[in-house]
Amino acid sequence: MKIEKKLWVKPFQKVLDGKKTYELRLADWECNEGDILVLKEWNPDTKKYTGRVIEKEITYIGKTKGLKYWSKEEIEKFGFQIISFR
Repeated sequence: MKIEKKLWVKPFQKVLDGKKTYELRLADWECNEGDILVLKEWNPDTKKYTGRVIEKEITYIGKTKGLKYWSKEEIEKFGFQIISFR
C-alpha cells in the first residue's frame, strides 16, 4: 500500500540527504512493514506543496501507547526522544 503524508521543508531535506531515517507521527492511521510512505514536501509559509516527493519503504513500526517502561511523572518531566541509528 502507498500512504501519502506531508513533510515540511527542513525535515524533507534531511530525509533527502539521508540524515533523517525515521518519521515520528501520531498513530491515527494504519501502516504496515513493506508499505510505501510517500512524503510530499509541504511549505507551511506558502501553504502549498513544493512538488518534491520521496518514497520510502516502511521497515519497522514502533508504537508507544502500550509501553510501561516509564512512569507518567517521568514522561511528563522528560518527554520522549527518538533516536535513529545505522
